[in-house]
Amino acid sequence: MSNPLKIAILDDYQDIASSKFAHLTSTGKVALTLFPKTLDVRNPDERAAQIKRLEPFEVISTMRERSAFHADVISALPNLKLLLTTGVRNLSIDHEFAATKGIVVAGTERSGESSPDTTTQQNWALILGLARHIARDDIALKTDKSYWQGQTLGIDLPGKTLGLMGLGRLGKATARIAVLAFGMKVVAWSSSLTQEKADKAALDIGLPAGSIVVPPSKLDLVRQADIVSMHYVLSDRSRGIIGKEELAAMKPTALLINTSRAPLIDQNALLETLKAGRIRGAAIDVYEVEPLPADSEWRTTEWGKNGRSELLLSPHMGYGTEEYIGHMYDRVVKNVERYLAGEELLARFN
Repeated sequence: MSNPLKIAILDDYQDIASSKFAHLTSTGKVALTLFPKTLDVRNPDERAAQIKRLEPFEVISTMRERSAFHADVISALPNLKLLLTTGVRNLSIDHEFAATKGIVVAGTERSGESSPDTTTQQNWALILGLARHIARDDIALKTDKSYWQGQTLGIDLPGKTLGLMGLGRLGKATARIAVLAFGMKVVAWSSSLTQEKADKAALDIGLPAGSIVVPPSKLDLVRQADIVSMHYVLSDRSRGIIGKEELAAMKPTALLINTSRAPLIDQNALLETLKAGRIRGAAIDVYEVEPLPADSEWRTTEWGKNGRSELLLSPHMGYGTEEYIGHMYDRVVKNVERYLAGEELLARFN
């Protein structure tokens, strides 16, 4: 009997992969090793530890962008032949360099399930939670026995303007709920978006043409919007697409929501804006460093007090449901089965 295929599973915080691979491990085809603790390879000591623990493995499976595989890490893994990730893209993997080393990189296909998908649900949970002070009131009721209602009330959504930065799949799903469920106005902007394209997008999701309005500029969008919601794909061009100027142009009563990628917004400018209380609040699911360090200002600042904006945080859970994570690992297992059989892999990056 041949030796089992050595696979390292990284960043599976909830230990979902083990059961998905059970039929392969029980027959001896695969030997699975779990590494649930994420190491930050920007730290030299953690990079060395990452390389050391992954050296023996022919196949590595990582969860989204939790672990980075840049050229220096990839080149130090002599046994690596297949690098699997979950999702349809992963900017933390240098798949072009991997190809020069003969290493295949592959992701997972979309399930084709109907909207609203997991990230859209999380986006609306954050909008509603922030707009109605859900987290603030929950903590206060549990920790302050005299607390009953705060000094600031929640806001209504009907008639408010939702500003979408990006009108792709997730932006459209968010727009549909805004219009149909809450009677909101929707404006959307991207560098290539025209009113004609926005009208087509509206029709695609069952809304009348004109339901999504394209303002003359990005600044016009942030000036109009009561809620600015990020739905851009991160790239060199879109990095910092919301900066000091855009944040300064927002209404003082506005909310900012980001379930996309942290670097789309200038993080220092956002911290400064929120500390100064220049907008009502923000809700964030994504960070430049993940997991979010214990000493991060996002964690340690007393938000919503002494003139600071309210801040609602979630630990990058936009895609994190039992069903969706399970589905992604099903796709990872399918690619491992195809690899064992010598078949073409699904959702190859290189």
